[in-house]
Amino acid sequence: MGPDAVAVIGFVVLFILMLLRVPVGMAMGLVGVSGFAYLVGLSPALKVIGHTSMRTVTDYTFGVIPMFLLMGAFVTNSGMSRELFKAANSLVGHTRGGLGIATIVACGGFAAISGSSVATAATFSTVAYPAMRRFNYPQSFAAGVIAAGGTLGAMLPPSTVLAVYGIITEQDIGKLFMAGVVPGILAAAMYIATIKIIGLARPGFLPKGVKASREEQVRAIAEVWAPVLLFIFVIGGLYGLPFLPRFTPTEAGGVGATGALIIGLVRGKLGKDEILRSLLQATRTAAAVFTILIGALLFGYFLTVTQTPQKVTAFLTGLGVGPYGVLALIMLMYLVLGCLMDAMAMIILTIPIVFPVVMALGFDPIWFGVIIVMTVELGLIHPPVGMIVFVIKSVIHDLSFSTIFKGVLPFIVTDILRLIILIAFPILALWLPSRM
Repeated sequence: MGPDAVAVIGFVVLFILMLLRVPVGMAMGLVGVSGFAYLVGLSPALKVIGHTSMRTVTDYTFGVIPMFLLMGAFVTNSGMSRELFKAANSLVGHTRGGLGIATIVACGGFAAISGSSVATAATFSTVAYPAMRRFNYPQSFAAGVIAAGGTLGAMLPPSTVLAVYGIITEQDIGKLFMAGVVPGILAAAMYIATIKIIGLARPGFLPKGVKASREEQVRAIAEVWAPVLLFIFVIGGLYGLPFLPRFTPTEAGGVGATGALIIGLVRGKLGKDEILRSLLQATRTAAAVFTILIGALLFGYFLTVTQTPQKVTAFLTGLGVGPYGVLALIMLMYLVLGCLMDAMAMIILTIPIVFPVVMALGFDPIWFGVIIVMTVELGLIHPPVGMIVFVIKSVIHDLSFSTIFKGVLPFIVTDILRLIILIAFPILALWLPSRM
C-alpha cells in the first residue's frame, strides 16, 4: 500500500478506536507507531517511542501544563469558587436572572485562575446549581448557564488549551494568553446580555433573588482578594507590568501554583487533606494530558511520513472557496469533533494538520488560536453530544441531557454571533498581544 492509503486507513482505525472508548492518547500512539513501523520499519518506530516519551516529559517548555493544573487544583480545593459566586451574587443576585449573571461572572473569575473548562463546569454544578434551584430557577436555564460559563475556562488566561496550542505551533504562549482576554470578556458580557434578553422576553421565567445589604456586599467583595491577587500576580508577570518581575509562561505556572498554595495556607483553607487531594488531582490530570500529548507526537511522525499536512493544505487551498470558506470548513470540522473528544485532544490531534493550511492562507496564528479554541469550546456544548454537558450530567444526576441542551441553545446562538464578530474584527484578539 502507498502512503495515501495507509494514512486513510490510519484515520479510520483511529476514529474506530475512539468510538470504542479507547483513550485518545493511547489510540493516537498505537495508530501512529503502527503506521510509522509499516512505512519506515519496526526498529525506527520503537526508537521513536522512547525518544518522544522522554523528550516530552523532560522538556522545560511542557512544564507550563502541570504547573497551571496544580494552581487550578489548589484554587478549586481552597474554596475560591464559592467566594467568587457569593460576591457576584451579593451584587446582582436580586435582579431578574441575577443568579445566572452571578454564575457567569464567577465562572469567568474562576476560569481566570484555573484555566480548565471541565473544572469550571464541574465546580459550579455543585456551587451555583443548588442556589439557582433554591430560588426556583428552571432546571434547563440553570444547567445551560453553567455549561456556557464553563466554556470560559479555555479562553481566559491562564488557559491550558491555549498553552498547548502555543507549544505545538511554536507561538508565544504569553501573547496567546493576552489574546484570549478581550474575547473572554466579550464572551462573558454577551452571556450576561443573553440572560437579560431572556428575562425581558419571558418576565415570569426567571425569578428575582433577595437583595443583599451594603454590609453583606462589602464583606463578600472583600473575601475575593485572594483570586484577584493571584490573577494580577500571574498575568501581570506574563504581561510585564512595571511593579512585577517578568515571567515566562512556565515560570508563571510555578509562581501561580506556589502563590495559590501560600494563600490557601495563610487563609487556613488548605489543610493536609486538601493539599494531598490537590496534588493527586493535578498529577492525574497532567498524566492524562501528557499521555495525549505523547500519543499525538507519535501520530505526528506518522503524518509526516505520509505527508498528510502538505496534501491537506494543497487540497483545501485548491477548493476555490477562498480563505474564509476554508476557515469555515475547518471550524465545522471542530464542531463535529466536539461530539467525540475533549478540547485538549482535539487541539493536539488536529492542529499539526490544519495549522499549515492556515499559514498558507495568510491568517494570523495568534488570532487563529483564539478562534479555534472558541470553536472547540462551542463543540463541547452543542447537540447531539457535548463533553461539558456530560460533565454536568455526571455531577447533577436528576438532569436529563435534553433538559441541559434546551438551556444551552440560547448560548450557542450567542457563541456563533461572537465567532462572527471576532472573525470580522481580528483586532479584538490581537490588540493586547501587540502591546507586549
